[in-house]
Amino acid sequence: MPPAAAPTTARRAVALVRAAHAPPAFAVTLFAGAYAAGAAGAGPGRAVLVAAAVLAGQLSVGWSNDWIDAGRDLAVGRADKPVVAGTVTVAGLRRAALVALAACALLSLALGPPAAVLHLALVAAAWAYNARLKSTAWSWLPYAVAFGGLPSVATLGVPGGDALAPWWVTAGGALLGVGAHLANVLPDLEDDAATGVRGLPHRLGRRRTAFGAAGVLLVAVAVVVLGPPGAPGAPAAAGLALASALAASGVAVALARPASRWPFGAAMAVAAVAVVLLVVQG
Repeated sequence: MPPAAAPTTARRAVALVRAAHAPPAFAVTLFAGAYAAGAAGAGPGRAVLVAAAVLAGQLSVGWSNDWIDAGRDLAVGRADKPVVAGTVTVAGLRRAALVALAACALLSLALGPPAAVLHLALVAAAWAYNARLKSTAWSWLPYAVAFGGLPSVATLGVPGGDALAPWWVTAGGALLGVGAHLANVLPDLEDDAATGVRGLPHRLGRRRTAFGAAGVLLVAVAVVVLGPPGAPGAPAAAGLALASALAASGVAVALARPASRWPFGAAMAVAAVAVVLLVVQG
């Protein structure tokens, strides 16, 4: 059999995008930019800068994840992973992760020292998850820290900004992060367990993780709806109802079709509902 042809530049570029875990990376970036522009009151240029810093951090986290996990992915034949398919190398992922991390540091510094220190601490928490914490009962903690702290990067990054995001925004973000973690791991529970990964979802099992993800996400939306002063309006109530339907669909699919990625898609959709409410009410 002739050797496989080397991947073209275009294929390598697509592989790098896939290895960056593009959908959640771009979703988090849009959240940060929208919150900066909406609730935090940043001008267009500053909102774009917040989004750029967050995107660089997210790319570094995604690429470091596939770089660090390459051995495990190869061991279980994860054909959906570019490094297993041979379209990107481990060395390429390492270089990309480190370059993105350097860009994240520079862009974060442009937001000012308080925002930079906080954002780099959040990115460090995500790297700690990739390097070690994903295999422990504390696997949920980096998600809670990173998602909970992200809105404050926006509020501190506004010129003259010196305040953290409101408590209910921080709490809602932290809960969204935990819910997204639980939902994201569901399709990979068996592959992870085969390579020694024993995070919180693996210890809980599929059923409890599925229901836990839905419950945590709904509590997150409820915090966002009920946290601001005053009675929630009709849009907030509609958002809570929509989030409930999405979370329920995620649980149903997770139990009926274990390999489906829809539970994580549903989690991201619930997060999107929460983001809209955060931007409107924040």
